Amino acid sequence: MLWTIIVILVVLWLLGFSFNIGGGLVHILLVIALIVLVYNLVTGRRG
Repeated sequence: MLWTIIVILVVLWLLGFSFNIGGGLVHILLVIALIVLVYNLVTGRRG
């Protein structure tokens, strides 16, 4: 689920660069997604 959201945000971010749509909102969402990704990679699934 998390990977799907990150991929969608990256695609929207690239489309925003290509067609100059979305403004800063897509960039903010991308940064949030990267923070969540890094947090999940650092904490991992310990069990």
